[in-house]
Amino acid sequence: MLKTIQKISSFLSSKTSIFIILVAVITYFFPNIFMWVKGDTQTVVLGIIMLTMGMTLTLDDFKILIKRPFDIGIGTFAQYFFMPIIAISLVHILHLPKEISIGLILVGCCPGGVSSNIMSFLCKGDVAFSVGMTAVSTLLAPVMTPTLVYYLAKESVDVDIIGMFQSVLIVTILPVVTGVILNYIFRNNKTYPEICKIMPAFSVIGLACIVGGVVSHFGAVFIQSSVVIFIAAFCHNLIGYIAGWLIGATVKMPEAKKRTISIEVGMQNAGLATVLAVKHFAMIPEAAIISAVSCVWHSISGTILANIFVLKDKIKKSQ
Repeated sequence: MLKTIQKISSFLSSKTSIFIILVAVITYFFPNIFMWVKGDTQTVVLGIIMLTMGMTLTLDDFKILIKRPFDIGIGTFAQYFFMPIIAISLVHILHLPKEISIGLILVGCCPGGVSSNIMSFLCKGDVAFSVGMTAVSTLLAPVMTPTLVYYLAKESVDVDIIGMFQSVLIVTILPVVTGVILNYIFRNNKTYPEICKIMPAFSVIGLACIVGGVVSHFGAVFIQSSVVIFIAAFCHNLIGYIAGWLIGATVKMPEAKKRTISIEVGMQNAGLATVLAVKHFAMIPEAAIISAVSCVWHSISGTILANIFVLKDKIKKSQ
């Protein structure tokens, strides 16, 4: 039974984009399917995703922070410096209204997405590096996300920096720490590693629930939304991928690390951004909409990019 679930988990991990797109399309036509994913339920689902990530992390993974401080530092700096800068630049270049601006800035100030680890694995990137970057950016999120949002958006809207700090802490740090503790307690249990192999399935299903919930509540608005929302989300994500790659190339990282830092920088935890937008900017629905659009698009584009890297390897191998 466990082996069967592991195979399903592996299949879902390799077909993440197709699965997410399918869920989004079906939910658009049948919104009641994921209408339950809202408010506290949405927060719990996101927390479960973070818990599954924590359960696969060991103390050895955190030793990466000591062994590779330069790589992790460069990646984390790129994430919390360039993505907010790209977001605020797009706000001015595209002349975005403040309602959309706050959502894009919020996405830019969030930590790396959990699915970035899966994408790094799929494209034969440096998974340990990806895990290290995700771990550090997530640990810094309770401070960095609300601080950056407040600094960049304070002239447009009041930001509940304390409330956002508490939200990020509850949704990200506590589940991850809980997962790491479980891993430590059961590290000598022969069954536990096998259970961890099915965690990617829960991550993908959880991500699908977040995307489904977003489409259920905002699906009709997506079609009515201004094209500029899609352009802003697309450009922010794409420029992030390019910036990550260029940074890796600048510091002469090997191919695997360049792929990883590209994916890690470009893919933000837009699911977290959506939760924060709904909770802290309820009076500005556009903020949640662009966060939701980013949530769906990042999941799709990340897999597309990973597949491009894989195709590149196949072409190179055939030559």
